[in-house]
Amino acid sequence: MQYGAGIYNIATWADLINAHIIPGPGIIEGLRKVGLEKQRGLLLLAQMSSQGSLASDDYTNTAVNWAEKYSDFVCGFIAQQRLSDNPSLLTLTPGISIHAGAGQLQQKYRTAQQAFASGSDIIIVGRDIYKSKDPAATAAEFSSMTKN
Repeated sequence: MQYGAGIYNIATWADLINAHIIPGPGIIEGLRKVGLEKQRGLLLLAQMSSQGSLASDDYTNTAVNWAEKYSDFVCGFIAQQRLSDNPSLLTLTPGISIHAGAGQLQQKYRTAQQAFASGSDIIIVGRDIYKSKDPAATAAEFSSMTKN
């Protein structure tokens, strides 16, 4: 309901959304009913960058299986490494920083180079940019880091 008919009309403007698989395959099926007709896509949250995450190997494997089952709508993963040999499933990696290490709240930060070496297609950078003294310059620095 929130995706297709909520007050923010998410399905009308969001090309990609993400979801955990905790609710079961019904979450994918429900989002898919709305998203397919609007040519939208879904990223499954398959792995987390925080220490102690409950996204176990079983959880991650289930996400991969469901992504392959619903590949007409699921277009990839939020993950720490490439999870599928299917080239149509993208890997977006969060927790990217100029310097690898641990954050104050037990987040694990990796460099863009580490993420790309693990098979990531796209990196997700947050704090390094929005807390920078010069966000535009920092964003430009990250944009110069490519997969190749």
